[in-house]
Amino acid sequence: MHRMSRTAVWFWTVLVIVTALMISPFRAGLQAGSVMGGKLEIFSWWTWGREADGLHAVFEIFRQRYPDVEIVNAAIAGGTPEDAVAILKARMQRGHPPDSFQAHGGEELTSAWVVTGHMEPITQLFESEGWLAVFPRNLVNIVTYQGDQYSVPVSVHRGNVLWYNKKIFDDNKLAAPTSWDEFFKVANTLRAKGITPLALGDQNKWEAAHLLEDVLLGALGPIGYRGLWTGKTSWTGDTVKRALETYAKVLEYVNSDHASGTWDSAAQMLIDGKAAMTVMGDWASGYFIGKGWTPGMDYGYVPAFGTSGAFLVISAAFSLPNGSKEGQEALNQLKGALCARTDCDPMKLDTYMQSAAKDFAKNVVVPSEVHGSAAPPGFTVAFNDIVHAFVSNKDVGAAQRALQKACGDNKMCL
Repeated sequence: MHRMSRTAVWFWTVLVIVTALMISPFRAGLQAGSVMGGKLEIFSWWTWGREADGLHAVFEIFRQRYPDVEIVNAAIAGGTPEDAVAILKARMQRGHPPDSFQAHGGEELTSAWVVTGHMEPITQLFESEGWLAVFPRNLVNIVTYQGDQYSVPVSVHRGNVLWYNKKIFDDNKLAAPTSWDEFFKVANTLRAKGITPLALGDQNKWEAAHLLEDVLLGALGPIGYRGLWTGKTSWTGDTVKRALETYAKVLEYVNSDHASGTWDSAAQMLIDGKAAMTVMGDWASGYFIGKGWTPGMDYGYVPAFGTSGAFLVISAAFSLPNGSKEGQEALNQLKGALCARTDCDPMKLDTYMQSAAKDFAKNVVVPSEVHGSAAPPGFTVAFNDIVHAFVSNKDVGAAQRALQKACGDNKMCL
């Protein structure tokens, strides 16, 4: 076992340390400042572009403070969150966990890691470091189980965003759609001019599921949407039926080669002028900026599909030198996300992120199922598979029955 100072172990523990690795050095009460060296393996799926840049920026801050500690970056290159979780579970079962790992706050964290006994509470750190005062309550809640905190949120993404190419919209004298009627009107105008209205890349399945999640939120509203994960909204009811019918209609306006692409290839279609819009979380903004686009000038953004007033939150509980405000600012400026802390400098945000921060403060915050917060991992896998089938067959009834069964199988709506 690596032995470090209490401060270095704070870094380590904050990242949701596996119990066996964490207990001895943390409880030994080593004094900060007496770094004894060692290695620190960080496991994540942040490997693309600006996400990787942000991760390395935080590593650099840590290295400056603790130069004798070697960081081992165990990011899963080219992997998806689902791939990473599968690899992490295998390592856990072999008794070879990383020192720390990334997880989505909410059901993924609690179902996969906390209730299975892999985690040690870090409530003491939340109290001693004053984190309860600088994290919003709704974020603290998704890393809390039975009164104890198990991880520290480091970034906040919004999932319900429709992005659009401003030049295409300006050239065609179109306004960004903020309702269903406006979206279909704009989409018909664009298609009549030979422009792909909506870019989609769903090779990994979750991208199409993400699109449906936004459709569901727009159709059901925050209360009805939340009810899907508690059993209060039936998957076989009329509201979900109408949402699936709308989703099928939305799919009529996507690029024909969507099955061979990914979310970033869909974003690239906007940059290349091959499509006018795409729906994705606001890591897309980080992608656009990384390609030289400027928010508000080259690309615009509105809440997707009539979801104004709701903020579909996706929070990475991943930690690094966090509670460090410096670490969160370094990470999220590059990554295209909001700090999870409330005391980060808003002037360091670009124009899109400033608008997202304002919405996060005043909107109804709802959890994402696709990204691990609203439902257990077993349902997420089933949801992705069901949506993948629906994209091909458009069978509303079959999708509803399958979703209701998955809900029951995962003890969400018995």
